Formats: sequence, structure tokens, C-alpha cells
Amino acid sequence: MTPAARLSAAIDLIATIDAQRIPAAKALKEWGTAHRYAGSGDRAAISGLIWDVLRRQSSAAYLMDDDSARARLLGMLKLERGMDLATIAALCDGSRFAPEPLSTAEEAALTSRSLADAPAAVAGDYPEWLDPYLAKVFGDDRAAEATAMASRAPLDLRVNTLRGKREKVLPRLAHLGATETPWSPLGLRIALGADARNPGINAEEDFIKGAIEVQDEGSQLAALFSAAKPGEQVIDLCAGAGGKTLAIAAMMGGKGRLIATDHDKRQLAPIHERLSRASVHNCEVRTPRGEADVLSDIKASADLVLIDAPCTGTGTWRRNPDAKWRMRPGALEVRLKDQAEVLARAAPLVKAGGRIAYITCSVLSEENGEQVRAFVARHPEFSVQPPEETASVVWDKAEAFAGAALRSDEGWLMTPRRTGTDGFFVSVLKKG
Repeated sequence: MTPAARLSAAIDLIATIDAQRIPAAKALKEWGTAHRYAGSGDRAAISGLIWDVLRRQSSAAYLMDDDSARARLLGMLKLERGMDLATIAALCDGSRFAPEPLSTAEEAALTSRSLADAPAAVAGDYPEWLDPYLAKVFGDDRAAEATAMASRAPLDLRVNTLRGKREKVLPRLAHLGATETPWSPLGLRIALGADARNPGINAEEDFIKGAIEVQDEGSQLAALFSAAKPGEQVIDLCAGAGGKTLAIAAMMGGKGRLIATDHDKRQLAPIHERLSRASVHNCEVRTPRGEADVLSDIKASADLVLIDAPCTGTGTWRRNPDAKWRMRPGALEVRLKDQAEVLARAAPLVKAGGRIAYITCSVLSEENGEQVRAFVARHPEFSVQPPEETASVVWDKAEAFAGAALRSDEGWLMTPRRTGTDGFFVSVLKKG
């Protein structure tokens, strides 16, 4: 397929997503099945166009003064991909399989309109109902912060120190363009262009042998800030597929007791194979069964309880651009309740002098600082540890990071604009 034909296919797909109100991933899968002549490069390019339109659909429609599928794609080409009028016009020349030529109104919009006077929710491409929530956190910077959350994320990897060292793994991934991450001492980063396919990491020898795992740098840092140590008793209360469980296990060096569990046993399904591949031998996975408490034997004895809390996922918008448009106000209320419940469950598990590492992939203060303050009010035996104090124990970049992340009395907030990571909040609570 020509680049112009890919644009035409993307316009049709966007219209289908709008009309049928289906997730973009499903629409792309169905399109690929129905158009088997399209090669993998074509599918990757069309997928990139769709995701970029979803990332910038509000600002693109504003720029073009038109909310149609075609207008949003044209606006995105200028805003997200930086194309000028001549480049866009050359793709839209009306030739076979190409979009129709630009109209006079479209040419005028692409040359004369801008986002200078656009409302923050439009310029930042997020639902208008979220504007007061983001304003509470970022103030006048909310549009800039949200715009950074709309751009495509790189592919980050974490080197598993149980199986290798970063300086050894890095040269072996040079063919993928891997570089060291700026903050995490264990991270590798592969930059991805607009039309780039995700590299087949699962086929790499280092992945097969457990030396690397896919994990955003922010998630790596969140685990690092917990300061898990060899010999400790650690409980990962919301382990899910085990991303942070694996990171914690490596920090423990195979020494101590690590328990991984989750209220949803379906989320735990991948963890067993991942633990085996990563050579983790000190982790016990406890799968919930009915109403029984799988942690009933743990009574105020844990050194660390890690809570990778269920949240709205606002910090992961750059990886899930359609999720922000499907998010509804009621989802926040549900997550706030879930977070309060898991914090209440964690409190009696922690021994005196132990700690809770509370983590979300959200940028909303209701799920982060406010949730922590409410917990401490209910449990005065806990107090917030200054994040730089916790991090400096295991990390030599704490001081520099403090100047980049958004610091509050409750913890650190990472964002794509400030730290180049997904949006993550981390608070460490120590039991007196």
C-alpha cells in the first residue's frame, strides 16, 4: 500500500470506530482480517495513524473546525507528525486509493488556524469533565502535561539482575537501537517512530532467558522507591501479571520471603511462567479462592507491603489513547473505593518499622495525595516517608530526580513531560 492508500484506510477505520463505538484495537484486528493483502508494514502504519488520531482527536478537530474522520486525520498530521501543507496535499491528491484533494477550507485551516486560543481540554486532548481534576494537579500547565501524555511512548525494558547486567545486555540489543534510560539503573529504552512496529522482544534470546522484561521506566522506579532488601518479608498485594513482583524479586536477590497475590485470580495467570523465566525462586503466589483470606497467616510481620493500586490509568494515556475517551466519572469513584479497601487490608500486615509502598499509574490527586492523607488520618500509626529519603538509600540520582518529578508532602508524581516516563505516583508509608 502507498502512504496515501494508508491514509484512506485510516479515514475509513476512524469512521467505523465512530459509527460502531468499538475499541480501536478491535477495529484494527477486524480490518486486518478482512484485508489480508495488507502487509505487516501496512498494518503497523495504519495502526499508528489510528492511535495518533485518538491521541490528538480533540485538538485536531478544533484545528480543522470539523469533527469528521477525515478532518481529525488531517489535523493530526499537522499537530502530531509535524507535516506542512505541501506534504499533506501531496498525500491527498485524489489519485487511485488516495484521499480526495484538500478543499479550500481545509487548506485554510491547516495554514491559518492554531491551538493558541483553544481551551485546555482541547489543546491537551482529554475529556472536558477531567479539566478541574487536572487543573488541581498541574494548574496552567495541564494542557502541556496532557499533550505529553498523548505522544507515543518508547518501549522500555528492565534488565533482570538475577540473570544479567545492563552493561552486558545493552550491546546485545544494539540492533534494536536500545539505549540506557536516563533514570533507572536497570532500564533500556527503544525509541519508536510514528509508523514503527513494536520490535519482537519475545523472540530475543535475552528475553527468552529471562534477562529482560518489558516495563516502563516509571514502573521500574516505583519498585525501586520501595527499597525492598534481601532477607525481608515482602507482600505484593496487587501483583497482577507480576511486573513489579519481578522487579522486587531482583532487588531482594533471591533472599527473603516474597508473596504475590491479587484479588482477581485471572490477573495472576501470567505470573507463574514469568517468575520461572526470570529465575525467581523465593516467591510464593497465593491465588484467591472464594471468600477465604489467603493472607490470614500474616499478622503484623511484613517488612514491606507493595500496593500497585487499581486506578483510572490516567498516567498511561500515551500507551492507551482510546482509554481516556472511554473513561467516565463513575470510574473514579469505583477506583477510590478499591484503593481505600486495599490500603485497609495492607495496614495490619505491616510490622512496626515496616512500610507500605503505595503506587498508582494515575496523575489525579484524588487517587494519590488525597488517598494517602485519608489513610494516614484513619491509621495515625503510619507516616509518610519523604520520597527522596527512601530513594537515596538505593539510588544515586534521587537529588536530580527531585528536581524533575512533581514533589508533594505525600510522595512523587512522575509524568511524561517531567520525567519522560508514564504517569506514576509513589508514596512510602512507614509504621511507627
